[in-house]
Formats: sequence, C-alpha cells, structure tokens
Amino acid sequence: MILGRVIGTSVATVKHPVYEGTKVLVVVPIDPEGRAKGPPFLAVDSVQAGEGDAVLVAREGNAARQVLGTDDDPFHSVVLGIVDAIDGR
Repeated sequence: MILGRVIGTSVATVKHPVYEGTKVLVVVPIDPEGRAKGPPFLAVDSVQAGEGDAVLVAREGNAARQVLGTDDDPFHSVVLGIVDAIDGR
C-alpha cells in the first residue's frame, strides 16, 4: 500500500463495462511530508475520496479485486481509506 493525494478525477466517454458506476481518481504518490514522489496513476474509489484528500491506496490487482468484490475484473489500484493525519514520530 502507498500514501497518495487525489489530484483529480478521470472522465471517459467510452470505458470498459466494469467501470460503469465507479469513480476513478487520479492519485499522485506522496511522502509523509506531502511531497509528490512519483508519477500520477488511476485508482478506483471505494471510500468517496475527493480532490485534495490524502489517501491510502493498494496498487496490486488481487487486493483491488478483493475490496471491490470482483474476481476477474481489470482493476489494478483501489483507494482503501482517507488519511486524517500523518504522525512522523
């Protein structure tokens, strides 16, 4: 799992049928201080996160499918939680 920040949502006029009814977020990985530390990627939202939220993301297909309750769908990343605070101690 990684720490990330939601920087937007993706919109598609044509998409795979399994993405119907889901919100797909654009997430950038961040370090504990909130600085970006990698390229943005797409993740399915399972917790109603919004732009600017710090989030916990699973970037592994099996974890994503388990959380979303699917077996064969092409999900790779899923937002698992919204982070309220980061304590660096």
